[in-house]
Amino acid sequence: VLGKFFAAWAFTGLALILNFPLWITVNYLGNPDNGVIFTGFIGSFLMAGGFLAIGSCVSASTKNQVIAFVLSLIVSLIFVLAGYGIVLDFFSSWAPQPLVDAISSFSFLTHFDAISKGVIDLRDILYFAALITIWLFANALIVNARKAD
Repeated sequence: VLGKFFAAWAFTGLALILNFPLWITVNYLGNPDNGVIFTGFIGSFLMAGGFLAIGSCVSASTKNQVIAFVLSLIVSLIFVLAGYGIVLDFFSSWAPQPLVDAISSFSFLTHFDAISKGVIDLRDILYFAALITIWLFANALIVNARKAD
């Protein structure tokens, strides 16, 4: 489970590193805030790890690749949309504020936005680390249960 995840995450990291010439070009043509660009790359790498962990777990729970893709897309979309204002407005109309805050705290966007603005907060790093760990642990449980069958 870990080998498959880290291989996919390394491939994603390589894809992000290949964007480095674009960063050089932007610096040549202008004067961007390099700290914000760098933290954006870190945030993208962490968010990709979360998506990969979700996809790996869902893939282990199904036998069909198409179903795994669609279910991974739906679960990932739920984690992204949980931070949108329209979703939070829907819940805030009938749910107590602590529940709305909890839903917002599960969103990828809530944690990625802070990182993409140049602020590396330990809570955001811990969120992605916990998310990856939980989904990989569930993936390992599913793989072990399938081996037993």
